[in-house]
Amino acid sequence: MTEKQKKIGMVVCLATIVLAVLDQNIVSAATVPIVRELDPLHGVERMPWLVSAFALASTAALPLYGKLSDVYGAKRVFLGAVTVFMLGSALCGTAQDMGQLIAYRAVQGIGGGGLMSVTMVVIARVKEGDPDAGAKGGGMGGIFAGFGMAVGPLIGGLFADAGNWRWIFYINLPLGALIVVAGALTLRFPKHTTGHRIDYLGAALAAAFASGLLLVTEWGGTTYAWGSPQVIGLSAAVVVVLALFLWRQATAAEPILPLRLFRIRAVAIGFAIQGLIGVAMIGAIMYVMTYLQVARGISSTDAGAFLIPFAGGLALVGLLTGRLGWSARTLMISGTAVSAVAMGLLAFTAVDTSLWAIRGEMLLLGVGFGQLLGTLIFTVQEAAPPRHLGVATTGIRFFQTLGGALGAAAFGSLLFRLYDADVPGVPVAAIAGLEPGARADAIAAFVSAVDVVFATGGIVLLIALVLATRLKTTSPKPRRAADSALAA
Repeated sequence: MTEKQKKIGMVVCLATIVLAVLDQNIVSAATVPIVRELDPLHGVERMPWLVSAFALASTAALPLYGKLSDVYGAKRVFLGAVTVFMLGSALCGTAQDMGQLIAYRAVQGIGGGGLMSVTMVVIARVKEGDPDAGAKGGGMGGIFAGFGMAVGPLIGGLFADAGNWRWIFYINLPLGALIVVAGALTLRFPKHTTGHRIDYLGAALAAAFASGLLLVTEWGGTTYAWGSPQVIGLSAAVVVVLALFLWRQATAAEPILPLRLFRIRAVAIGFAIQGLIGVAMIGAIMYVMTYLQVARGISSTDAGAFLIPFAGGLALVGLLTGRLGWSARTLMISGTAVSAVAMGLLAFTAVDTSLWAIRGEMLLLGVGFGQLLGTLIFTVQEAAPPRHLGVATTGIRFFQTLGGALGAAAFGSLLFRLYDADVPGVPVAAIAGLEPGARADAIAAFVSAVDVVFATGGIVLLIALVLATRLKTTSPKPRRAADSALAA
């Protein structure tokens, strides 16, 4: 590739990061208007599936992306992932009910699984041979990720408040088209002639395990009792599928997730912490937005603006971590501790809590997560054998996405079970139409349930903090650390 092509290639990658991060958050500010139009009676109870369907499909597709890149080349897989993502976005914009929208979000998620993971492979290929490109790209990656996170809810809120929520999906099409055209014209990598084989059976078992685990979390205690034959039977099936997946990974010639990686302490702990962070992050972002709209009556646009402090903290710390000179262990201990404190503060949210206090807590949460996301990728990449670098990188994205899917389902189940126990028969979407006294009681019950969600997220982060203390001290290396910032 020429220098001009490399520069354009980096712009393509950074634009893809914006597209990926923007879509992860654009729906959060528009969920309430979407539910009111498509399913006002029961839509709020199905609201977590708007996130879970996307995250589940992404999780199922992730294990394949690394191997597909090895076999067919990063460029083809990258362009294919963006194209599938655009198809899903177009379908989402045409949805006529919640069932259709959830199904189309799954299609979108299949492409979304490759937006970040394969983009990281493309970045590595674009700046191959340039020792300074990682440091430059890392800072820009942090800025662009923060930008996408900040403007996503704002754009979603603007469209939702204007009665055009469908455009939160259609807006992906022009940006995606530019990425595909620019990528097709400028990305030039050597042809792959590798004889690697794709472990389709392992990928299918991984997808089945993730799907089953998510359904157990979603159905248990809500659709079915925890002791019901349905939940017990599904739980048993999940255990069997997990056993089959582990057997396949132990015996396959080229497993999608080699079990030997888990013998490396830093990799195993990194995977675990990344999964826990995925759980906590979705709980914070999704239910702060829901609290603001349901309990405080804030518009979707104004609720989306509350993610700006979070994104600012994430981007700022992402730029500063390389200059601090802290070890990866120190960054992870600090990041999990700060994030846990922020979630703990959110757990004391009341109906009349100062909105500036919530903004401050979101800023603090961003500062905490900003120390973690890139550092975790760096830690796993440094510890993994070079021949498993791609698999390890895809693996950590897999655990983060799986954690996010489980978090959305588990927190949604917990929230609505607690709320229904206090206010039976009153859908959350109907709170605004109640008489003043009944409305105040319903809002109080809802806020109490949201606080339990935040407190649970804080406990999850404390577990991550304990795991972080088990890591050995390592000094971050600028190039890998910068590469990792792009994955945030």
